[in-house]
Amino acid sequence: MFIIDAKITIICNKNANFVEKLIKGITFHVARKKKNNTSGIDPEYLKKQKASLVRKHRQVIYLNDSEMAAISQYCEKFRVDAKAALFRKAIMEKVLSELDDNHPTLF
Repeated sequence: MFIIDAKITIICNKNANFVEKLIKGITFHVARKKKNNTSGIDPEYLKKQKASLVRKHRQVIYLNDSEMAAISQYCEKFRVDAKAALFRKAIMEKVLSELDDNHPTLF
């Protein structure tokens, strides 16, 4: 029985050393990661940029029954939660593609 206890003790000691080295490696990695997260971006710039993204202009659209049914069916099928985001994305994609297609030319 003493031999079995000695083997278990040796195995536990080896595992303890491995776990201790692993923990030291993880804490070193976490500490190093925290140092790299600092950025040199001006906080005023970030505040101004965030303020420019605030949506403050309201637009209302009216849909007939068939259009609303199609939108509802699409949202159900593709699991769209926010219809406003769907409308905004679709409208902006169309507007930006039209602007790209009709850019001014020199000739």
